[in-house]
Amino acid sequence: MIVIVDYGSGNLMGVKNALKRLGVDAIITSKPKDIRQAKRIILPGVGAFGFMMQSLRRMGIEDALKEAIKEGKPFLGICIGLQVLFEKSEESPGIAGMGIFEGSIMKFHKGKVPQIGWNRIIPKDDPLFVEGYAYFVNSYFAIPDDKKIVAATTDYFGEFASAIRDKNVTAVQFHPEKSGEYGLGLLRRWLSC
Repeated sequence: MIVIVDYGSGNLMGVKNALKRLGVDAIITSKPKDIRQAKRIILPGVGAFGFMMQSLRRMGIEDALKEAIKEGKPFLGICIGLQVLFEKSEESPGIAGMGIFEGSIMKFHKGKVPQIGWNRIIPKDDPLFVEGYAYFVNSYFAIPDDKKIVAATTDYFGEFASAIRDKNVTAVQFHPEKSGEYGLGLLRRWLSC
C-alpha cells in the first residue's frame, strides 16, 4: 500500500493522479495507523513550514513518519515535504522540523520570490535523478550540513539542493506531479527502487 499523507494541505489529488497515470493505486490518509502499515510513503507539502509541522504533530503523524523512516520504508517528500525533514526553517522561527537531517531551510534573497516555473535539475551521480526540467514553486531551500545527501542541484541566482537522498529517504523541492514526463519518470524510478 502506498500512502499519500494528508496533513490538511498539499497537492494530494495531483500526486494521486500522477501515480494513477503510472498504473499505481495509492490512498490519501491522515491516520497514523495507515502510515505505519504503508509499504511506501509520500509526503507532499504546500504552504508554510510552521503550519505543516504543527499539523503533523497535532494529528500524531510526525511520530508515525519517523518510525516508518527508521524502519527503512521508502519515503518521498515533495516541496515542504522536503523542508520539514530538516531541523529548522527561517520561515517559522522557533518551530522545530522533524530533524531527520541536520541543516536548515533558508529564504531566497535574490530573484523573484517565490521561484515559480520550470528550472533545470542537475543530478549528482544518483541513478534516481536524470537531467531535465521540473516545476518549482518555492521561496525557501534546504542547506544540508551533510553535502553527501544532495542528489541534485538547481541554479536560481546560485546553486541550491533541489533533491536529497539518503538510504530510504528521497525528497525533492520541485513538484514531480506538475512536471510532466520528467516528473512521471522520477516517480516511476522511485517506485521501482
